[in-house]
Amino acid sequence: MKRSRFTEEQIICILREQEAGMKTADVCRKHGIAEATFYKYKAKFGGLDVSDVRKLKALEDENAKLKRLLAETMLDNAMLKDVAAKKW
Repeated sequence: MKRSRFTEEQIICILREQEAGMKTADVCRKHGIAEATFYKYKAKFGGLDVSDVRKLKALEDENAKLKRLLAETMLDNAMLKDVAAKKW
């Protein structure tokens, strides 16, 4: 997955500029992003503070780690079932 060139804190600042009264097109032009990208950021980070974004990022990382562990466990389980099903 492609990394954003902006950090979460920078994205919050961009959203705050638009909330302060700047036009969306002007904010996008200033920061060099498309309006679709701006609205994607707004859907994900709208109404959040910087501390909330950090917590969200930590939870997403933990969730990804848990999903990897579950996938590995399920793979191990499937391999053991295959070995147990074979007749020696």
